[in-house]
Amino acid sequence: INNSMPYYVVDKITDALNSRSRSLKGSKILILGIAYKKNVDDMRESPATEIMELLTHKGADVEYTDPHVPVFPKMRAHHFDLRSVPLTAENLKSYDVVVLTTDHDKFDYDMILENSKLIIDSRGKYLGNHPHVVKA
Repeated sequence: INNSMPYYVVDKITDALNSRSRSLKGSKILILGIAYKKNVDDMRESPATEIMELLTHKGADVEYTDPHVPVFPKMRAHHFDLRSVPLTAENLKSYDVVVLTTDHDKFDYDMILENSKLIIDSRGKYLGNHPHVVKA
């Protein structure tokens, strides 16, 4: 089941964009947290890297923010020449989709909610009914 989760999340992203008359191809996507689990910098077996790879192969423009991983590390299976982008209200507004993959305590979840067009929440962080939050 865990191995299929990245595909499930990418399907949720695709469906959410389609319901808003947007295509995955060409969409600007921000991944929130790429570490394996919250509040650490360990990238081994992180599903976020697989999600990033799947999205990139489908034509999305993918970036990430992670307070524990300032530069995407050299890995055997995944290769990205990326640095963590600042998590600001201004930056959030520039993305078509924000995907919460690792729920670090350092993230300002209220600011993310207020400034994102669309959030795919794979961690169950956003409780209640928010029209621009899709649970994954």
